[in-house]
Amino acid sequence: MNKSNKEEFKVSGEDIVRKVKQIIDEGNARKVIIKNDKGESVMEFSLTIGAIGTLIAPILAAVGAMAALLTSCTIIVEKK
Repeated sequence: MNKSNKEEFKVSGEDIVRKVKQIIDEGNARKVIIKNDKGESVMEFSLTIGAIGTLIAPILAAVGAMAALLTSCTIIVEKK
């Protein structure tokens, strides 16, 4: 994958849900990967156009539950 098709954001645990919601709202993400401070992937999800509306609430609920366990993380966004 071309490097320009990826973006990385380092965020604190309390900002994870806000940042993921912002990424979803922007609408140009294909896949989101959340890694802990050790670089281990703790959550990955794909964003497809047809499923966006029905998947936002469960994704944000899962991200919120995971955020309670992390003090910081890296969010990797693969763009379309």
